[in-house]
Amino acid sequence: MPLSLPKLTKRGSAAGPTGLDLDGGYVSAVTLGDRAVAGAASAELPPGVIAEGEVRDAGALSDALRRFVKDHRLPKRVRLGVSNQQIAVRQVEIPFIEDARDRRAAIRFQAAEAIAMPLEEAILDHQVVGERPSPEGARQLQVVVVAARQTMVASLLEAVRGAGLKPEGIDLNAFALVRLLCDDSQSDGQHARVYCHLGGMANLAIAVGRICVFARPLGAAMGEDGKYSASELAEEIRMSIDYHLSQPEAPLVGDLMLSGPGSRAEGLVEEVGLEIGLPVHVADPLGSLSGQGIPGDEDPARHTVAAGLALGTAA
Repeated sequence: MPLSLPKLTKRGSAAGPTGLDLDGGYVSAVTLGDRAVAGAASAELPPGVIAEGEVRDAGALSDALRRFVKDHRLPKRVRLGVSNQQIAVRQVEIPFIEDARDRRAAIRFQAAEAIAMPLEEAILDHQVVGERPSPEGARQLQVVVVAARQTMVASLLEAVRGAGLKPEGIDLNAFALVRLLCDDSQSDGQHARVYCHLGGMANLAIAVGRICVFARPLGAAMGEDGKYSASELAEEIRMSIDYHLSQPEAPLVGDLMLSGPGSRAEGLVEEVGLEIGLPVHVADPLGSLSGQGIPGDEDPARHTVAAGLALGTAA
């Protein structure tokens, strides 16, 4: 199941909303039907409207989205993705607690120590992902916690609603990546996989199977030629892997999967793989989904995150 930021997701609707990826460099929208892309569209965003994953000019973004929706006749119900420095994803452990209210209180207490963000200024969500015994034999719950700064979420919602759209959920771009690209047949459940999406910004997730245990945007930036520096990217990925491995009983990383328009630069796979010492693959942009609904003039690699967001409504 995906983690969604609370108080935003509406339930009880049969048809899922459109996945809307505000990449920064461009906007992508995907609608799904029966495990296939039913429709997709993308358009460039004006420079500076979104920077480092955060809305800088809500009015300009509203105007751009309004034109985008009109030009492509898109549905108004959307599921949004976020990825920026105002979000933290951490895995914590708490003693086994039966009562849900007491369990939430314990998770919040642990999150306050693990996340460098005042929780009174954050939207907090969590998911219990496993259980294992402590060294003393007591039952311990493994919990993935997500915190997002309220002001960041409010700015995003203001811009999207200003365009006449109806946000029905907010998800993390990292979760959308894992949801779409994880292939159970290639996962042994013992090793972690690194996912790195190279769009207008670089976004990283580390997952064990379908459970995302760490996520962060990377500082590596796309150059004017539309390419990423392999050495800069590899260094950021290596730092993220080192952090992951510093966590208690963290599984070893087995491989790296690249996605997004920047993933297909000549020589990038070989150079990054050589520098980090892991097998590197380029993902099928739509995972196991059929891309029959993508127009011929659209690059499927632009729509990976948006498809994962749309897929989250059924997860």
